Amino acid sequence: MAGLTAQSPLPTDIVVHQQSHALEVAFSDGQRFRIPFELMRVYSPSAEVQGHGPGQEVLQTGKREVDLLALDPVGNYAVQPRFSDGHDSGIFSWDYLYFLGSQQDELWQKYEARLQQAGIDRDTPMSSAGGSACGHH
Repeated sequence: MAGLTAQSPLPTDIVVHQQSHALEVAFSDGQRFRIPFELMRVYSPSAEVQGHGPGQEVLQTGKREVDLLALDPVGNYAVQPRFSDGHDSGIFSWDYLYFLGSQQDELWQKYEARLQQAGIDRDTPMSSAGGSACGHH
């Protein structure tokens, strides 16, 4: 994802909804999104999930019940979530959160297609779905 530009909408409000497992983000352009923790987790921008290049993405599974333990600010441009499964290396820029929120339907479809292609259920534990491609975890 590209970095922030002068036209990038900035968050005006961020609310963690533990009960519904969603991050609600309101932006300066009037858009408001509820991004499920699971979607954030399976599309984490970290190397652990994205790999180190095209085609190296690691399919994430078993994340339906993942919780958000903390949401730490990173400068004035991003947040770093700490998830209940121990994942904490993804830095989510405002642009990336906007992308996740605005493209949720398409992203869910891509995720479901990748699961189907791999012959894996979304609730399959990660250990049986394969390990990390880069050995960080």
